[in-house]
Amino acid sequence: MTGLDRNQTPKTRPVDHKRTALVASLDVGTSKIACMIARLKPSPANDALRGRTHAVELIGYSQIQSRGVKAGAVVDLAECEQAVRQAVALAERMAKVRVESVLLSVSGGRLQGQLVEAAADIRGGAVTADDVTRVTSTGMRHATGEGRTVLHALPVGYALDGVKGIRDPRGMVARQFGVDMNVVTADATVARNLMLVVERCHLNVEAMSASPYVAGLSVLTDDEADLGAAVVEMGAGSTTIATYSAGRFVHASGFALGGQHVTMDLARGVGACIADAERIKTLYGTVLTGGSDARELMSVPTAGEEHDAPQIVSRATIANIVRHRAEEIFEMVRDRLADSPFAAEPRARVVLSGGASQLTGTVELATRILNRPVRIGRPLGFGRLPNEAKSASFAVPTGLLVYPQYAHLEHVEPRHTRQLRTGTDGYFGKVGRWLREGF
Repeated sequence: MTGLDRNQTPKTRPVDHKRTALVASLDVGTSKIACMIARLKPSPANDALRGRTHAVELIGYSQIQSRGVKAGAVVDLAECEQAVRQAVALAERMAKVRVESVLLSVSGGRLQGQLVEAAADIRGGAVTADDVTRVTSTGMRHATGEGRTVLHALPVGYALDGVKGIRDPRGMVARQFGVDMNVVTADATVARNLMLVVERCHLNVEAMSASPYVAGLSVLTDDEADLGAAVVEMGAGSTTIATYSAGRFVHASGFALGGQHVTMDLARGVGACIADAERIKTLYGTVLTGGSDARELMSVPTAGEEHDAPQIVSRATIANIVRHRAEEIFEMVRDRLADSPFAAEPRARVVLSGGASQLTGTVELATRILNRPVRIGRPLGFGRLPNEAKSASFAVPTGLLVYPQYAHLEHVEPRHTRQLRTGTDGYFGKVGRWLREGF
């Protein structure tokens, strides 16, 4: 059974400009699972977010502690399934609808994007839609290694007889037609097991998308994407990166280091249990070491025996532990950006998202290490988000709700080649109705 291997993960059909749709997003992370249900309503063009055709009206959401996930990959099916069921049920109860299919994010499985060029001779003189599909399919397959699956195949630009920069080649005349595309892949096993969890909850996977790409759809303005930007989605178990150039998503990468590593370092460094270390990080976590911190002391419960005396730790000790790991993460981000088309964009900026971006002082630290302007990204253009969902840690689940509006940009393999199975009876080739009709 090959399943997703070398195939494309499920892709949603583009949402109709004139129709209201109901969508549900599911972000299965290492530390939290978030489910959001929204109504997409056709809306007039917004200057700052030109690609959006619909306003997103949130009608239900949940966030619970994740179980059975490590570094963005499922490590315990039963535990993860239970947590997903709980998150979806909470969001359904609030929205008063039943969810039938979800948009799913992928942050694990060593995300990797590469720019691929593919070309072919044109038989009939003018470029047809079939030519575009044929050449793009060839390029996509060429870019997909053994054991990998395609999350995105996004044409970046077209060429006719070697002339680049063609926006839409259909109907134009040429002898040779070429396409440059960004093909984003992940480990097929990671993608397949994530789908399996969702299917075991009797839900269809409507589409899968790379976390940093959808985070970008949520937090980037059009101007930033046009000038060049990198979105760094800082999760608990992984850090993933999407780079944009001339308004297009051109590269992706990721590595398995994140906020949870800061927590573990703290637990080891001050001898606390993991729950206490997480609390210390959330309350006092900073990458800045100031003058007064060294003198400011706090007591930390000792891991182990209940009646052990608590330890006295200085705020500076905590800040040093946090800073060391944060520096390591940003140095790895810097190396990844140097290997991507981003390096050639001198005016490009970095936008941080994800829960781990919220440590005090990350912007200053990232600015110093990456040598670029840096800001924290928050979900843009959403009406009536509850306060806790306005933060950088909700960039991915909110971005998934925006994603169907951008689905038309992607190349989708013809149906017969992408009947993907996880090895269960589930079949995701069919385009699901979003939610049971008649809500």
